[in-house]
Amino acid sequence: MRFLVLGAAAGGGLPQWNCGCPNCCDARSGKIESATQSSLAVTLDGKDWAVLNASPDIRGQLQNCPQMHPRSLRDTPLASVLITNGDIDHIAGLLSLREQTPFDLFATSEILEVLAQNRVFDAVSAEKVTRRPLQIGKSFDLLTGLQAQVFPVPGKVPLFMEGAEVKTDLVGEQTVGVRLSDGSKVAYYIPGCAEVTDDLLVILQDADQVFFDGTLWQDDEMIQSGTGVKTGRRMGHVSMSGDDGSIARLQHLGAGKTFIHINNTNPVWQPDGPERAIVYNSGWTVASDGMEIAI
Repeated sequence: MRFLVLGAAAGGGLPQWNCGCPNCCDARSGKIESATQSSLAVTLDGKDWAVLNASPDIRGQLQNCPQMHPRSLRDTPLASVLITNGDIDHIAGLLSLREQTPFDLFATSEILEVLAQNRVFDAVSAEKVTRRPLQIGKSFDLLTGLQAQVFPVPGKVPLFMEGAEVKTDLVGEQTVGVRLSDGSKVAYYIPGCAEVTDDLLVILQDADQVFFDGTLWQDDEMIQSGTGVKTGRRMGHVSMSGDDGSIARLQHLGAGKTFIHINNTNPVWQPDGPERAIVYNSGWTVASDGMEIAI
């Protein structure tokens, strides 16, 4: 399996259009690398690719990666798209894939219903783009020879569907992780997760590579930075640091571990910062746009 990070950042990207935090300022000045919104591509043969989550930045991401360029007059290496939740930063890019080119669109029935309830997504023609509902725990071919399964992880409904009371630890079809296997190696993609539960630890035991939610370094990061009023848990994201954070909870996992979906406020964007050192010393890497990983 070969993975290509199309976008490493969380919703809003780095820099975020309306943010003047230190990371965004450094990205604008070129002091640190910019990053587009989270999306990951995978292939077995370098010809056909599946994209995991359709970022709002997908048009530019496909343009910036020669692997994803058309090979003839009307063509794309993109064979399928899999959506892990209904958040805007994971579905809005579908609207940039509306130019009548066939591909398969995989998602749980609940996520597909989110798209069906928003008629703007009718622009992605169902005659060309086949909706393929997924069942939790049931294997399917994401690409020829690439077996996939989705499984529930703690999360919440998309922001635009929130009501007066918000549960951030829902376990069902609204937020899923993805298991990928070529019959030899196993990889997991989990860009959104509110808690590293014991059940999740059991699931990940066979992992050779994990791409995991790296939204925030600490739970009150946005409050402390003055950029927001919500904690990470309120947004449905576990923090990297802390006794119950992903670094500590996944420390014994004998796999390659890469943080993806990283918020613009997260200090791990700073290559010389102490947080980045902790991440790397703990056996993790920080995703960047264009990064390739093969297992």
